[in-house]
Amino acid sequence: MQEVYIIGAGMMRFGKFYERNMKSLAAEAVRAAFADAGITGEDIEAAWVSNAAQGISTGQECIRGQIVLRPLGIDGIPIMNVENACASGSSAVYGCCMGIQAGTYDCVLALGMEKMAHPDKLKVFQAFFAGTDVEELEDYLERLSGFNRQLEEMSARKGTESRGRASMEGAGTTRSGAMDIYSLIARYHMYKYGTTQRQLAVIASKNHWHSSLNPLAQYQYEIGVEEVLQDREIAWPLTRAMCAPIGDGAAAAVICSGDFARKMAGARPVRILASVLASGREREVDEEDIAERLSRHAYDMAGVGPPDIDVAEVHDATAYGELHQTEALGFCPEGEGGALAESGATRLGGKIPVNTSGGLESRGHPIGASGIAQIYELVTQLRGEAGGRQVEGARLAMAVNGGGILGFEEAAMCVHILEG
Repeated sequence: MQEVYIIGAGMMRFGKFYERNMKSLAAEAVRAAFADAGITGEDIEAAWVSNAAQGISTGQECIRGQIVLRPLGIDGIPIMNVENACASGSSAVYGCCMGIQAGTYDCVLALGMEKMAHPDKLKVFQAFFAGTDVEELEDYLERLSGFNRQLEEMSARKGTESRGRASMEGAGTTRSGAMDIYSLIARYHMYKYGTTQRQLAVIASKNHWHSSLNPLAQYQYEIGVEEVLQDREIAWPLTRAMCAPIGDGAAAAVICSGDFARKMAGARPVRILASVLASGREREVDEEDIAERLSRHAYDMAGVGPPDIDVAEVHDATAYGELHQTEALGFCPEGEGGALAESGATRLGGKIPVNTSGGLESRGHPIGASGIAQIYELVTQLRGEAGGRQVEGARLAMAVNGGGILGFEEAAMCVHILEG
């Protein structure tokens, strides 16, 4: 099987760009990746282009990849349009890996792009619910409301703090419904393990500090733990600073075979040791989840384990998302993600720095671009080029990117393990 390498990575600073179109965002990321790799568009044999919500915001439901790449002179080649909710970007990278491993291509492009900022906030909120089964949405929300009421009763009997909503009313119209779902699962974790809101605030504060060191992050300021706790409540225990912002952006990666990489003078290749994609299963809230199953598969494929990982980018649409992933990936025992964060282990300088980019919470989360932005950060780390947020001696890195939700887990998830 062909070895797979990343020889170029590029992204733009994430933010809100009402005046720009998708073509300009994509062009900025692609040109940066090509310059980094030392190639031109003529070297690209195929492209996987990820986007999740452009159809909702602009009506461009189809051929998004062809539309943004043609102005760059990239046409005629196979262009695969990828949609896998928030896991779209990493799914594009997975497609590239398959094409290289099969021996079909030698040099391909993964591009992720999204424009989420929109004057009509209702369209933005609807985009997140598009990552669920819309035909069964009413029943799903009622199921969550029932679990919420049950959790309130359980918490009251145990004396665990809980201030959840009695129903999902307003989700998807006054706020992203995804935050209500994260809130519910976070409060269950608090009930079961004694996790605290302050521990979630520690994670959010840490990620804002990391992003203050990242010139491409949407947010570039620090915020203290107390400030996080006092910020506007979105869905208890989540405050605004614990939740990923709405924003726009694009990121790209040039992915190639070992033979192609060795021909490139001055290349700084990063090898992809594992690229795995899976869909969620129907399960109960206490059963093993997709990240646990998929990370084991990735570790086996790469021939490494949790203690070998030097730096990780994980899907933290909320601070609780990061807490959960650190447990699921084996960085700490189940139920100890909050304590791990409080110990400083996941900060720069800690045992296993997590989300050195600032993560979705602070680097930003333009849905279709997020998975490739994770890859960009890890390539930068493994090359030793991350400046003030550099993880000393980083050799192995891991990216976890989930998308959509069905039942109690993500509808899709990708895990990548990279070696510098």
